[in-house]
Amino acid sequence: MTGKAKGVPRAGCPVIDDIPEEVQSIYVRLRDKYQLGFEPLTVRGRRFRFLNVTDLSPFIEGKNPMLSPSEFPFWVKIWESAMVLADFLAHISSEPPKRVLELGAGLGVSGLVAASYGHEVTITDMEDEVLDFSRISAAVNGCKNVTFSRLDWLSPSDTLGQFDLIVGSEVLFSERFFQPLLKVFELYLKPDGVIYLAHDVRRQSLVRFFPLCEPHYKIGVQKFTMKAKGEALEILLTRLMKG
Repeated sequence: MTGKAKGVPRAGCPVIDDIPEEVQSIYVRLRDKYQLGFEPLTVRGRRFRFLNVTDLSPFIEGKNPMLSPSEFPFWVKIWESAMVLADFLAHISSEPPKRVLELGAGLGVSGLVAASYGHEVTITDMEDEVLDFSRISAAVNGCKNVTFSRLDWLSPSDTLGQFDLIVGSEVLFSERFFQPLLKVFELYLKPDGVIYLAHDVRRQSLVRFFPLCEPHYKIGVQKFTMKAKGEALEILLTRLMKG
């Protein structure tokens, strides 16, 4: 793309000059549809900015992510579980770099942080427009070693190869995806690979999913406590390794 992207910005959206030229056309397309902003996040002293939707009311009004998770658009916000997972991945040595697959990435927080700390990351989601948010954030944060791919868990591609790490936050939102996810794990995880999943401890589906994993994986759990809006939230980081 050459020259400046055109279009009338919505009030409060970042100006086009703040967006790297290679993703300006994507940004304009999103800006015409959503109220946009950048949410700052610091991980291990490194500052990031993630493109997000600032007016969530059309998405979440009357919807509860705990009571009716299948109806909630999980991609529209940065979840505390994604922050915990991002911080954990930033501590994993990149010598040598790990090949990382982020499932149901949404805004791509965990995957982009992992890429920034030297890992080779493939960010996936079921909708290409959702991936556009991560594409812009990758450019804004200077993440080079990252690729993007639309991935339908019900019909996974066999072209991605296998990964050292498979990661995801708040991906256990619907029981209809439990068996497809297990097949995705089997397809993409290296024999000595590890899966890390981060979820709010209140996620009711956890107690139904992990028993399905027990015949195939060794399961380890670590609990983290975060404060959000004055409330203490407990996040479970679960590790799955082939037994």
